[in-house]
Amino acid sequence: MNKNTDIHGLKKIFFIFCILVSSLYSNVTNEYSSQKILDSKIPIIDIRTVGEWKDSGLLKGAIPIMFFNERGGYDLNAFLKTLQEKVDTSKSFALICRSGSRTKMVSNYLSQTYGYNVINLQGGMIYAKSINLPIIPYK
Repeated sequence: MNKNTDIHGLKKIFFIFCILVSSLYSNVTNEYSSQKILDSKIPIIDIRTVGEWKDSGLLKGAIPIMFFNERGGYDLNAFLKTLQEKVDTSKSFALICRSGSRTKMVSNYLSQTYGYNVINLQGGMIYAKSINLPIIPYK
């Protein structure tokens, strides 16, 4: 291992630790995707990778902002900058991923660290597809 790999590994461990600690105190709303959520016009942020968006499309109306890359790395500052440019973070917004496990961690972290009102869409895109919510291709 080189020095950059060690630093990346430590950053990842620190982030996971912060998420685990913050989840103990989180007030995140956990719910499954539904037509009701889509109709509410609450912004839905799809945090999956570009490859996942291309493979399975996006929930109609979702805003793609990658959090973890294909190797599990992340750039928190870049994510927050893009999130704040595209969403009014003083209001509720939802997060979706493939199955809901990534969004569970990220939702708890954003809620506790930044006080955001986050809805974690449980079951992710797998669930959304299973109930035939509208999926559009990623361009």
